[in-house]
Amino acid sequence: MTEVSATAPTILVIDDEVRSLESLARILDDDFDVRTAATIREATEVLETEWVQVILCDQRMPEQTGVEFLKSVRTRWPDVIRIIVSGYTDAHDIIDGINEAGIFQYITKPWHPESLILTLKTACRLYQLQRENELLAIELKMSPAGARQKVRDRREQLRRDYDFDDGIIRGEESPMNAVCEMLKQVAPYDVPVLLTGASGTGKELAARALHYGSLRWNKPFVVENCGALPDELLESELFGHKRGAFTGAVEDHMGLFERANGGTVFLDEIGEVSPAFQVKLLRVLQEGEIRPVGSTRTRSVDIRVVAATNRDLDEEVRAGRFRADLYYRLAGMVIRIPDLKDRRSDIPVLAQALLARAVGQLGKQVTGFSREAIDCMCNYNWPGNVREMQNEIQQMLVMAHEGSELGADLLSRHILRADPADADEAGTMNVEAIAGIEGTLKERIEALETRIIRETLIRHRWNKSRAARELGLSRVGLRSKLERYGLDNVKPLPASRRSAGSTG
Repeated sequence: MTEVSATAPTILVIDDEVRSLESLARILDDDFDVRTAATIREATEVLETEWVQVILCDQRMPEQTGVEFLKSVRTRWPDVIRIIVSGYTDAHDIIDGINEAGIFQYITKPWHPESLILTLKTACRLYQLQRENELLAIELKMSPAGARQKVRDRREQLRRDYDFDDGIIRGEESPMNAVCEMLKQVAPYDVPVLLTGASGTGKELAARALHYGSLRWNKPFVVENCGALPDELLESELFGHKRGAFTGAVEDHMGLFERANGGTVFLDEIGEVSPAFQVKLLRVLQEGEIRPVGSTRTRSVDIRVVAATNRDLDEEVRAGRFRADLYYRLAGMVIRIPDLKDRRSDIPVLAQALLARAVGQLGKQVTGFSREAIDCMCNYNWPGNVREMQNEIQQMLVMAHEGSELGADLLSRHILRADPADADEAGTMNVEAIAGIEGTLKERIEALETRIIRETLIRHRWNKSRAARELGLSRVGLRSKLERYGLDNVKPLPASRRSAGSTG
């Protein structure tokens, strides 16, 4: 084939029905450089003379089936993306097409024009990616030393990014200091580590720090969320499978354990795996061997396993829901990552780091947080931990004006109302805690009223007229309460400094 200069991708449409061929050509002509063929011979001539990216072939052809023809195409022009169109949905044809002819997609009639065009655009993009990968492989062969140096530089950068001191962000007097010291001590030793703690506390970050602080740091680090997949898919993902092992297994698949050979496998949410899969995982950890699904042979792997869970695995073992032998295989060292509510000194520095990351992702510049916003964040329990804080800061950044300061008025209401003295485990106001405050009923109600008024004023940037309107008070009534609760000495910010998040 000779490459053409046309900018649009070249599509070869094959169909023995003239009307169908004309219809397809007319629909696709705006987006693609369309070539048509009514016979297999004509199609072969086009492939021999044109630079075709995608073939759209009807299944029922007079000389041979579309699948049979595309099998021969796969041999002579393996890079061409192959698609079958058919009015029949025979399962045998579909399986043959996928397994033998390497069909990208099987489209049934009647097809929808927009859906067909989208499928073809995706196929063209896949073809382009294949070409880019081929060029990259050629470059790597031409300059292996340079490629190796780039890989080394990237790994060194990753090692610095996940360093115990710089990669895990915390304050000077943080409870995480002791955790990081423990991670640093255990990292060089090839023992399994079990990380415990609530969701969102940063267990994966700790696992990466362990890997890049270990002797395996220049080998792969792979992650699998064990709670996100059923047993069958989890087994395939971790151990791999052979072609034909199950429906949809169209080619051999290397599992994560084999892919990470020499490196570290991070098994997140390990407490969610079923008892049946626990047995299979235990065998791998004991023997150091995996057996891909559908294979009769085992393969040796050399990996370090770091597991994580938000469950109490000791309790799960006692309840019989988690195997004790597997637990002890995983828990060579147990390290607990504290909740963010137990790390309040980390909140200001962590918030700044998360804001810098969000600014980089969204491309929107702000000057930072107001002191009041930081104080409100420090008062909140953050039941979703760092992940919840990340979402909150991203939301604040979206709502703020370009170049402005992120004020407390941009925070969610439940954060503005929070106080560590009377917040429950969910980070929300705990009525029982408030009821336990010493004092008369009047004093307790006034404490709650103070909280509500302060939260409303913050959201309205201390605009007393708007706050009074929302609370159903007159300005005189609100002023009286502000004097009583010591909130009357705060002045509203100038209008020019009010951000987009003001609800007034």
